[in-house]
Amino acid sequence: MVFKKLVFLFAFFIFFNNYVFAIQESSENDSLRKMFQNNKAVIYSLNIRTFNADDKDGNGIIQFSRGETSGSFINAIERLDELKSLGINTVHLLPITPVGKIKALGTAGSLYSLSDFRSLNNQLYDSQSELSLKNQAKKFIDECHNRGIKVIVDLPSCGAYDLFINRPDLFVLNEDGTPVIPADWTDVRLFNVPNDEKLFTSDIFILHKFFVRNMIDLGVDGIRADVATLKPFIFWSELIKYARSLNPEFMFLAEASESWTKPASEKAYFTDYKKLLEAGFDGYYGNYFELKNWKTMEELEDAVLNQQKVFKKYTDKKSVIGSFETHDEVSPLLIGGENYSKIIIWLNATLPLNPYYVDGFLQADDYIYDYSNKRAAETYTDDDYYYVHQGQIDIFNFSRRPGSDSSVLSDEHKIAMKLRNKFIDVISEGSFCALSSNNEKIFAYQRIYKKKSVVVIINRNLVNPENVKVKIKKIKKKSKITFVQKKGEQMLLKSSFTAEMKPAEIIIFTIEN
Repeated sequence: MVFKKLVFLFAFFIFFNNYVFAIQESSENDSLRKMFQNNKAVIYSLNIRTFNADDKDGNGIIQFSRGETSGSFINAIERLDELKSLGINTVHLLPITPVGKIKALGTAGSLYSLSDFRSLNNQLYDSQSELSLKNQAKKFIDECHNRGIKVIVDLPSCGAYDLFINRPDLFVLNEDGTPVIPADWTDVRLFNVPNDEKLFTSDIFILHKFFVRNMIDLGVDGIRADVATLKPFIFWSELIKYARSLNPEFMFLAEASESWTKPASEKAYFTDYKKLLEAGFDGYYGNYFELKNWKTMEELEDAVLNQQKVFKKYTDKKSVIGSFETHDEVSPLLIGGENYSKIIIWLNATLPLNPYYVDGFLQADDYIYDYSNKRAAETYTDDDYYYVHQGQIDIFNFSRRPGSDSSVLSDEHKIAMKLRNKFIDVISEGSFCALSSNNEKIFAYQRIYKKKSVVVIINRNLVNPENVKVKIKKIKKKSKITFVQKKGEQMLLKSSFTAEMKPAEIIIFTIEN
């Protein structure tokens, strides 16, 4: 009898372990599209050209004549385990297409100055490898997949002047025959995209289809469309339809926001984010980059609830990224230091969105480059000055690997991801409830799902302490309450949290009934 019980327990143990493994394997094997729609993608944006660059003398610039090496598809593989350890399950590659060298910005050329749809950027080639450039890119993507990391590739919105010289028919022209410069992006020109049935036979659409097919052939899981608002509804509807005919789970992320209401040029289209979602995009940037301007909980609440209201209009699930910091935004360290950066980490971890980080943020980089706007010793374009957007990751030069020696933010992120993973059902499926507070400077909300919830209370004031009293929902006598910070336990009495919170203090706790 005892023997039979042991056999049964052993069999149950094997079955249970296999069942748990099957659940984990199923989760890892979910498509990026499905992960994104369910707020389960943790995205890391990186520039392959700098991601694992070796700046031997520490001057910030990669000088090939001194034996220094820039980032490549092959040496980028060395850092994938590091990303995996941070809880990253998706990488967003800034453009990997060839860049323009004429009327360029920076000594390597902007990543967004696309000069060819049909090939990859030769600057990302590793000459020590016997593989072709295409196979090096494929190897990088395969190594990402081997670690359970999905891959998004950026599709630039405009073309380089080099491309205009070769194919002027692809561009919108001014009355004097010169190509249109959108906004103040002086190194790129505006593509001419038909807004009717002529689209289907136009070379510009055929080239975009080639790009999509090439990315799918490489094993890419999705595309991030740079300034997606610049192209008409029919363009995106048909391109997404084409991509999904090749891979039904291919994901599309639009760079678009509620804050954007005007075209980049009087000759440009403007397709707002709602129409882009209607065209088939799975998500967009949202307006979380406005956090630096928000002073009250009401502004955060409006952003979340308005997005959720919009999403209900579509048959397919939609979502957003945590666009608190992108490659177009100034480093949070320059805005509010480490405390402000920690707030971003916890908002990423607990709001109904897909966390998003730029390479260097979790490594506490302020993206201040000493070589900025100085005469270059070496250049590979017609610009012999080191052009950068100070405070933003360098996308114009062969520059240093982003980061610093500080692990403060990466350590905070690991704590936040541990909580997020433990309560992923609450984060991905739970409702968002703004909590009643006596202080408008306090961010206080609760994520609730079934019998579990995550409570977030943040002093948005980066300078001064704030007295706060917050009413918490769903607390019962037998509720299990767990604080991320033990000190918070003395501040919770029955269903009210009362405290004097330090500047930028963050209190997180969970409730399990």
